[in-house]
Amino acid sequence: MLPVRGRDGRATGALRILGTRTAWTPVGDGEFFCPGCGGDRNYQRLTGRRRLTLLGVPLLPRGETGPVVECAACRHHFGTDVLGHPTTRRFSAMLRDAVHTVALAVLAAGGTSSRTALETAAATVRAAGFADCTEEQLAALVDALAADTGRYFEQPSGAGLTIELHEALDPLAPHLAPPGREALLLQGARIALADGPYTPAERDALATVGAALTIRADDVTRLLAAARTPS
Repeated sequence: MLPVRGRDGRATGALRILGTRTAWTPVGDGEFFCPGCGGDRNYQRLTGRRRLTLLGVPLLPRGETGPVVECAACRHHFGTDVLGHPTTRRFSAMLRDAVHTVALAVLAAGGTSSRTALETAAATVRAAGFADCTEEQLAALVDALAADTGRYFEQPSGAGLTIELHEALDPLAPHLAPPGREALLLQGARIALADGPYTPAERDALATVGAALTIRADDVTRLLAAARTPS
C-alpha cells in the first residue's frame, strides 16, 4: 500500500498506520524547579518502554527510554539534570546560609572587638533572612568557632576556614550569576571595612571567599579595591 502524500510531497498515510508509543512508569517523585513553569513544582520521575504500533495498537517492543522528569503542572518532560537545580526555597536557604558564613569568616579574621563591624555583619545577615540575628549572637558564634580548632581554624587563613567557606559556597556558586557572586563577596568586604582598612587576615579571608565563589583572583582584587571607594 502506497502512502498518501500531502501537499508538500511528504508521506502522511504511513505515519498514521505505523508509529511508536511509550508507556511511562513512575519510579519516584518530589519537588523541583520547573524550567517550563519557572517555579517550584511537584514532579514524577518516569521510565518508559517504547512499542511499535500498527493502526494505534502496540505490537513489537522497541526498547526502553528515559528516565525523564514530568512536571505535575505543565506535564512537560525534562532530562533528569533539571533536578540538580535547587528549588526557589532551597536556593533562598543556601544564599542565606552563605551570607551568614561569610560574615562569620570575616568577623573571625578581624576579631569581634569592633562594635561597628559586628553591627554591619548583623545587619547584613538579617537582610539575608536571619531576621533575629544580633551582634551578640555573631560574637558568641565566632568565639565558639575559634575555640573549636579541630573544626574551624587556629589562624584566619588556615585550612579550617577554607573548609567552612567551601561547604557553604561550593553548592551555591554554580547557580549564581557573576553579579550575584560579586555581590556576596562585596558584602563580606563591607563588613571588613566597617572598622577601617582591611587587615592582612581579612584580605586572606575574602580571597578565600572569592575562590570558593569561582571569582578570578584579579577580579577579587578589583572588587576589594572598589569596596573601599565611597559610592
